[in-house]
Amino acid sequence: MVRSVDAATLARELGRDPRAAVLLDVRDHDERAYAAIEPSLFIPMHEVPRRLHELPREARIVVYCHHGSRSEMVASFLEGQGFARVENLRGGIDGWAAHVDRAMPRY
Repeated sequence: MVRSVDAATLARELGRDPRAAVLLDVRDHDERAYAAIEPSLFIPMHEVPRRLHELPREARIVVYCHHGSRSEMVASFLEGQGFARVENLRGGIDGWAAHVDRAMPRY
């Protein structure tokens, strides 16, 4: 089962150390244009398999999407590909907007 982290906890961790995790945004281009958590690496879900080489294997990777379903699938895929420190952002960017950055647009 994929580990998960909630938005508030992740925000605190990143506030203490901005290098605590690499954020991986797996949403579509139009979603990314609307709102994003920065800094983050943007690789749409369907591109992840062919772009694995862009991901740091030793880093903690927190995957996010809109609500957390797609990112959970990607996180599971990454674990299957040998990435050991992968987590899903529970609630996705919507949870981030609701609990961390209330100025962020929600959709």
